[in-house]
Amino acid sequence: MAVAREVFTTDVPARLDRLPWSRFHWLVVVALGITWILDGLEVTLVGSLSPAIAGADGLNLDAGQIGLAGSAYILGAVLGALVFGRLTDRWGRRRLFTITVAVYLVATIATGFSWNFWSFLLFRFITGAGIGGEYGAVNSAIQELIPARRRGYTDLAINGSFWVGAALGAMGSIVVLDPDVVDQAWGWRLAFIIGGLLALIVIWIRRFIPESPRWLMTHGRPEEAEAVVRDIEARVERHTAMPPIFAPHPTIRLVHRTRTSWTELGVSLFRTYPRRTILGLVLMATQAFCYNAIFFTYAMILTRFYAIPAQNIGWFMLPFALGNFMGPLLLGRLFDSVGRKPMIAGTYGLAGLLLCVTGWLFAQGALTAETQTLAWTVIFFFASAGASAAYLTVGELFPLELRALTISLFYAIGTLLGGVAGPAVFGALIDTGERSQILVGYLLGGGLMLVAAVVTLFLGVRAEKKPLETVAAPLSLARDEHG
Repeated sequence: MAVAREVFTTDVPARLDRLPWSRFHWLVVVALGITWILDGLEVTLVGSLSPAIAGADGLNLDAGQIGLAGSAYILGAVLGALVFGRLTDRWGRRRLFTITVAVYLVATIATGFSWNFWSFLLFRFITGAGIGGEYGAVNSAIQELIPARRRGYTDLAINGSFWVGAALGAMGSIVVLDPDVVDQAWGWRLAFIIGGLLALIVIWIRRFIPESPRWLMTHGRPEEAEAVVRDIEARVERHTAMPPIFAPHPTIRLVHRTRTSWTELGVSLFRTYPRRTILGLVLMATQAFCYNAIFFTYAMILTRFYAIPAQNIGWFMLPFALGNFMGPLLLGRLFDSVGRKPMIAGTYGLAGLLLCVTGWLFAQGALTAETQTLAWTVIFFFASAGASAAYLTVGELFPLELRALTISLFYAIGTLLGGVAGPAVFGALIDTGERSQILVGYLLGGGLMLVAAVVTLFLGVRAEKKPLETVAAPLSLARDEHG
């Protein structure tokens, strides 16, 4: 005999979406966005510090061991995303985005105290797990706390802040690789220790971010969700006038649930939303291939083909990072006004086309180190906005109860398909020393971005300014509301 589950009515989503932009929302942006600054700082520092880590004053590693450490970080990020993503949907956004940044903090500091290759490998793996776990927890919290009319812009701007960290990492590498400033036996270690300690600031700021009311309501805790929303409204009203209410807030009816099964995940991905699943996989995998292929071989191109000294690579990273950050910042509003579908297709398409053209110019020997960097800066001005929108897409197109896990799952698959293959393919092509061979890699990366643009035109969803609950119905929605 079936047991009837309690049904309750809530206006939580409508009240969150009606809120005016306020200091509370800026706090959310800062507290959650700083994670990607740390990620960008981490990734860029490791790439720039590789010579120091591998050298006689470091751990005496060869190129293969440095590559394995990079692979360990990526593998840790993939596994961390899957494990912590599942726990984020089960235990809540707030608890997990504290746990994951704590894992990052401890592992990054430990990396600075590595004593041999195997300890370095282990700490890089754990660091990756912490950052990977952040993807689901942070993106879920962003989308569920930010009003629908600004969800796209805010999500893109926060994800694009990775490149602020990349710029800081590039400048930091210039300092710690200068023997006149820092003893080279300690410079790289100090960089990791300071980077880890910065995470303490993140943990302190996140104390002021509440649990997602949407997560609470879809997990059968409507009273807690109501209390959190009242507190948010009170915090907003202290500094910002609330919009007038001319009609009752729209409500939805939900049923109490205990947990979400893997079967429900499979049904949502492959039966209810198969087109969205294809779209998400294509967007995540193609941007991962393009980004990781270019970013992780950036220094190799500059040193091998343009004879740029290793200690000067950071100066070329700065404009590249600037273009990547400004893309989501300047184009992000258009994803809410013009719309998701045309903007995602446009940014992916432009980035792919420009990458192919740049590849041809490189093969012809028509570029200098400066013009090559300028070309990459322009390309990734568009690619960065598109890539950030990929995370937005896989988050908002599936039910609330699965949000963190689907973000993590698509990130993991995209990283494995594109993130691992990209650097390997480009690295092998660069090793040939032939510009014509590297052109093949550029055409492959650009072609994949163009494919993603076409797929978006056919499968894209117009989710701009719509409440999350109307973009994808919650699994906990009362049965009679399914129509």
